[in-house]
Amino acid sequence: MQITPAEIAETLAMVSKQNLDIRTITLGLNLRSCTDTDINVMARKVYDRMTSAAERLVPTAEQLEREFGIPIVNKRISVTPIAEICAATDAEDLTPLAVAMDKAGKEVGVDFVGGFSALVHKGATAADMKLMNSIPHALAVTDNVCSSVNVGSTRAGINMDAVLKMAHIIKETAEATADRQCIGAGKLVVFCNAVEDNPFMAGAFHGSGEADEVINVGVSGPGVVRAVLSDLPKDADLTTVAEAIKATAFKITRAGELMAREASSRLGYQQGILDLSLAPTPAEGDSVAEILEAIGVGQCGGPGTTAALAMLNDAVKKGGVMASSSVGGLSGAFIPVSEDAGMIRAAEDGALSIEKLEAMTCVCSVGLDMIAVPGDTSVETLFGIIADECAIGMINNKTTAVRIIPAIGKSVGEQLDFGGLLGYAPVMPVNQFAGTVFAHRGGKMPAPLNSLKN
Repeated sequence: MQITPAEIAETLAMVSKQNLDIRTITLGLNLRSCTDTDINVMARKVYDRMTSAAERLVPTAEQLEREFGIPIVNKRISVTPIAEICAATDAEDLTPLAVAMDKAGKEVGVDFVGGFSALVHKGATAADMKLMNSIPHALAVTDNVCSSVNVGSTRAGINMDAVLKMAHIIKETAEATADRQCIGAGKLVVFCNAVEDNPFMAGAFHGSGEADEVINVGVSGPGVVRAVLSDLPKDADLTTVAEAIKATAFKITRAGELMAREASSRLGYQQGILDLSLAPTPAEGDSVAEILEAIGVGQCGGPGTTAALAMLNDAVKKGGVMASSSVGGLSGAFIPVSEDAGMIRAAEDGALSIEKLEAMTCVCSVGLDMIAVPGDTSVETLFGIIADECAIGMINNKTTAVRIIPAIGKSVGEQLDFGGLLGYAPVMPVNQFAGTVFAHRGGKMPAPLNSLKN
């Protein structure tokens, strides 16, 4: 499908007035050739592989920004889940690999590096255990490395031992970075049904079915959708609203398709997926919460919010798949509290609770995202929140995730301030009735009946 001059002109108006941007160009890299028995040799191989393959990533993205006038907010690298290349090493601490990833990312000028990850939904290998045990220290001594662990899937069920372990690790990671607003936990996500071509952090990693080098692009434009809905008459019916969102998503995706095509061509790497996700920022007007309010919900979190989000997510996907045959990743609407000015207001006003956010995750792209909770929240409570979210993903055959941040030393009403795209997170109240038995039963929650699809 050809890109027309009229589409380009319309896109430039979206950029200048409505916060349209390419949220990320993410280079996915296969690191399987880097394995070695010596952790330091492996770290050097990882550094060399990343710096060589990504040498032209940032200059190419900056050139595309200048030529097409569309901001590319982040340049990122995702790598093979690090646990998968560590079976041969006797080292117990895998932090040297995270340090090498961080150093390489800084050398080539990217904003984040994802893939300090493990996939343990059916069971954990010795290397997986080492990776998980290394997360608190690794995220404390690096700046831009992100980590993820997949603990469940529709086909495998939920590894409840891994869920409990990750509850402990989240708490330890927050404590290890308590002097930096507990940011380590903000770079760590626990998944159910993780996808292998996600360009967004903190969950990006380079899956086993991918080529050696792949360019994945994430597009965002909540401000554009909000502007379109603001122009609709108040008496427009919901079919009209959905059609307006769908048409807007189509236009946004076309901009991303152009940038993805050009980036992969100039770098000489395979073009991967285009992830159309309405990813908000703390900037006014660039908010998913404000889209829901423009649809007609009184304030995000109030009755009707989940229904409005379901319609938004569906319309975004329908518009995206019409615009490109490569739509993938997560694609839909994100609801990170700290990164969305409208979500922050709703949480501060008491309109938005963790329980309502959980209901919203049934119909959004991912899950509970960038939520701060009191620092004394128990491990069993964190376990329960993760388990609930994984159950939603498992039963509904969708990706769900938890990126929750225990605010060490802080209580409800205070806040964590991360700055930049990560914004700030008001500490939200948590239901304290998790109990002490469920989290410690262990074992595996069996896969649901709908996993039997063959």
